[in-house]
Amino acid sequence: MQVHIFAVGKIKEKYLQLGISEYEKRLRPYVKLQTIEISEEKRPASTSPAVESAAKEKEGERILAAIPEGSFVIALDVQGQSWSSEELARAFRRWEISGQNNLAFVIGGDLGLSPAVLGESDLRLSLSPMTFTHPMARLFLMEQVYRAFRILRGEPYHK
Repeated sequence: MQVHIFAVGKIKEKYLQLGISEYEKRLRPYVKLQTIEISEEKRPASTSPAVESAAKEKEGERILAAIPEGSFVIALDVQGQSWSSEELARAFRRWEISGQNNLAFVIGGDLGLSPAVLGESDLRLSLSPMTFTHPMARLFLMEQVYRAFRILRGEPYHK
């Protein structure tokens, strides 16, 4: 199975870089993982809603252009479905059985995801109703993907 993580922006915090690297290493036996960083749209610190909307649309265009054709697109969205770790594991199994072996998880920037990206997604998934920084969301997503594969293989993992 090929899992792509498309994320707007770079990880600047060293502790998050280390955590993400650790989960990339842990995931190698289970899945082919590729993280693609999409550049943030530059804008002044204080902008109008119109400028923010235009920036989000431009980031969305770059995201959609990067996603491989035929991918099953999962947009991380606070208003998406909330699943347990076990439900995510069962979804991976369903995707695998159905031949959907190219997954694209999408994490927006500080403005979120454009309506175009949300409209093109096959699934909108929420990690939590709480607000996290987008770099933290990337780490949490990778941990949950790792946990899902451990669950699927019947391997022990902290509950």
